[in-house]
Amino acid sequence: MWIQFAPLNIPLSRRLQTAAVFQWTFSFLAMAHCCLILYIVLAFSRYWLFALLYGIWLYVDWNTPSKGGRRSEWVRSWTVWKYFADYFPMKLVRTAPLDPSYNYILGFHPHGVLVVGAFGNFCTEGTGFSSLFPGLTPHLLMLPAWFRVPFFRDYIMSGSLVSSDKASACHLLSKKDGGQAVVIAVGGPPEALDAKPGQLTLQLLKRTGFIKLALTHGAHLVPVLSFGENDLYYQVSNPPGSLLRTMQERLQSIIGLAIPLFHGRGVFQYSFGLLPHRRPVYTVVGSSIPVKKTPSPTTEDIISLHALYVKKLQDLFETHKAHYGIPEECQLVLC
Repeated sequence: MWIQFAPLNIPLSRRLQTAAVFQWTFSFLAMAHCCLILYIVLAFSRYWLFALLYGIWLYVDWNTPSKGGRRSEWVRSWTVWKYFADYFPMKLVRTAPLDPSYNYILGFHPHGVLVVGAFGNFCTEGTGFSSLFPGLTPHLLMLPAWFRVPFFRDYIMSGSLVSSDKASACHLLSKKDGGQAVVIAVGGPPEALDAKPGQLTLQLLKRTGFIKLALTHGAHLVPVLSFGENDLYYQVSNPPGSLLRTMQERLQSIIGLAIPLFHGRGVFQYSFGLLPHRRPVYTVVGSSIPVKKTPSPTTEDIISLHALYVKKLQDLFETHKAHYGIPEECQLVLC
C-alpha cells in the first residue's frame, strides 16, 4: 500500500488545526493511562506526599462527577478548540431555540467511534454553543470509570463532562431554575461497533432509559443528529455474527467498553493513524419535545414518548440529509 504523505507547503492554520486534533486524540486515547502511571510513580517517589494529598482530595471530591462536575469556562473557551472545530470543519446547527427556563435531555446520534461531535460541540465553545443556545449549560455524560483516574478526572470535568450514572443525570435535571442540557449518546459504546463511513445504524429501539428519565423529571427531549460522525474513521469489517463482532460484544459485556478496530490518518501522512480524517461534521439540534413531569411513568407512557422521539429523529434525518451530503437513498437504520 502506498503511503500518501502530507505536502510540505501546508498553511500554518492547517498545521495548527492538526495539532489541536492530535492533542485531543492523545487526551481521549492515552491521557488517562498516562495520568494513572504518573500518580503511581509519584506515590513511590520522593514526591509521595503530593500523591498522598491528592489521594485525600480524591476521596473528598469523589462524588463531584455525579453532582454536576466542575466545569471551567476558561478551559471550554481555549483557542485550541476553535482550531479543533475548523479541522473537519465541525458546525453546530440550531433548528429552533431552546427556552432556558426548562431542563433538557439531548439525545446525541450516532455515537461514532470516538464521539467526536459530542465533545467538540458540547464540551467546548469551538462551535459556539453558548451563542446559539444562551442560558443553557451543557453536560456530556461519560462512563463513571473515567472519573476515578487521578488528574484525568479533573481535566475532563473542566470541559463539562459528568458521570453517566443515574444519580448524576437526576441531580442536573432536578434543578428547578432550568437551563440544564444533559447530553446522552443514546447508542452508547455498542453503537461504536457500527460506526462506518456511509452507514447510519443507531442502537435506539431498545433504549428507553433516557425516556423514563425525561418523564420522571419533566425534562424536554431534543433529538440531535451528527451528520458525518461515522465518516471520520474506517473500521475493520465486523458484521453481526462474525467472530470479531462476537469477541467485541463479549468484551463489551465484561468491561463496559466497546473496542472497535479502527484507523484514521497520521500527523504527516493520510494513509493510517489514529487522527480522524478531515471530513465535515454537521451536528443538527432538533426542536424540543415537551414532556410533562410524571414521577412514576407507566410502561405505556414510556412507549408512547419513545415512539414520538423516534418519529422526530427520523423526520430530522429526512429533512436535513440532503443538505449535508447524504444520498437520497440512504436510510436511517434503527435497531
